[in-house]
Amino acid sequence: MDSKKNTSRRQFIKLSAAGGAGLMMGAMGFSKTSYSRILGANDRINVGAVGFSDRFKASLLPSFVSSSKALNFDLIAVSDIWNRRREEGAAHIAKQIGHSVKACVNNDELYAIKDLDAVIIGTADFQHAYHTVEAIENDCDVYCEKPFAETMSDAKKALKAVKASNKIFQVGTQRRSGSNYHAAAEFIQAGKFGPITIVEMCWNVNQPGRWRRPDLVSSIRESDTDWGRFLVSRPKDRWDPRKYLEYRLFWPYSSGIFGQWMTHQIDTVHWFSGLQRPRNVVANGGIYQWKDGRTNADTLTAVFEYGPEDKPGDGFQVVYSSRFHNSAGGTKELYYSNGGMIDIDNNQVSPKGGLGENHAKAMGMEPNLLPEMKLTAQAQKVETGANTGGDVLTWSHMRNWMECVRSRNKATNAPIEAAYSHSVALIMANAAYRTGEKATFDEKKQEVMVGNKVFTY
Repeated sequence: MDSKKNTSRRQFIKLSAAGGAGLMMGAMGFSKTSYSRILGANDRINVGAVGFSDRFKASLLPSFVSSSKALNFDLIAVSDIWNRRREEGAAHIAKQIGHSVKACVNNDELYAIKDLDAVIIGTADFQHAYHTVEAIENDCDVYCEKPFAETMSDAKKALKAVKASNKIFQVGTQRRSGSNYHAAAEFIQAGKFGPITIVEMCWNVNQPGRWRRPDLVSSIRESDTDWGRFLVSRPKDRWDPRKYLEYRLFWPYSSGIFGQWMTHQIDTVHWFSGLQRPRNVVANGGIYQWKDGRTNADTLTAVFEYGPEDKPGDGFQVVYSSRFHNSAGGTKELYYSNGGMIDIDNNQVSPKGGLGENHAKAMGMEPNLLPEMKLTAQAQKVETGANTGGDVLTWSHMRNWMECVRSRNKATNAPIEAAYSHSVALIMANAAYRTGEKATFDEKKQEVMVGNKVFTY
């Protein structure tokens, strides 16, 4: 089946109605596509779900539904290659939105639907960039879960596809829609914080069942799904229900901790600093506690160096750590400068650790202390539980995407450039962990390097 959508009847009517006015609009620099969008500003926007995942069910769907009526959006279809998820998805979505939806056996069937305008992608980690390209080629706007891409090949293809289109894209790094994160970005970028000297980040849980699905693994059969379509751009492999349902535990289907959690936090570094990627990364870790057949680590630490390439002596470090076997410390994002620190988790700017009067005076210097203040009146905190349904950050992020799809006149909070940047940092960290060597980036080739070799899986 050809998965490219034909021009819908609705678009055809709009373009026909434009008639001679289209010539004038074209002379003004508007394409027929953009003109049809202007004419259809009050039309309902039809959305499809690519993958009925736990994340989609618990958080993306409630966030979408909460704004759908006000912004005139509708969810009309769900595509999932597993018959169980497809049927459950169609039934669950119908209850949430108040009408039946089409259950599609794959994305070819989804994109054959007339008047499909946009998709929400909540599939396996390694499929996100692939499914983004597929959606763009089928003339759809995209909300895509993170991590965006786990290989540079996927990242480059998706970046090129989105930038060459006129489609609205948002990646699911929802911190970019949080009020306290915006306040931190403004504080740092206005020069009030001073140069960043180091960033400390952690994400710790004690959850032996995290990303495990033993009941589902025991019940699924290869005939229930489309294993070949699941693999998309990954190498051919024999059927394995654990890799299908617990993919976050297995490389190259996921980088696990780095892809799921670090991408959220490293994305704020790019945003706040204005830097697009690390200069280099070193990392180590292992499977120290949960020896259940996984190939992705349950404990990881990575150290990133950021700064301008032409000034190797300038910059700062980012130290990231995560563990699955002890939750002490929880989730933290701590930014330090010579004048103090920003604790984003606690929504606080403080002079803690800054250059005080005694030490400054001894060196003939002036004290350098930040004020004690809240970043914003009402912080939006990140949830750390296994299911973060309906959290305010995801609601804000989904709303931002929907508003941009509706208006088409502004960039989303987390555009394709942000998705590409967090992917580069992720792949560099993964390369460093898996080789035990320092990972760098070749700007000309747009490739992650270990020594003089391109890193691939």
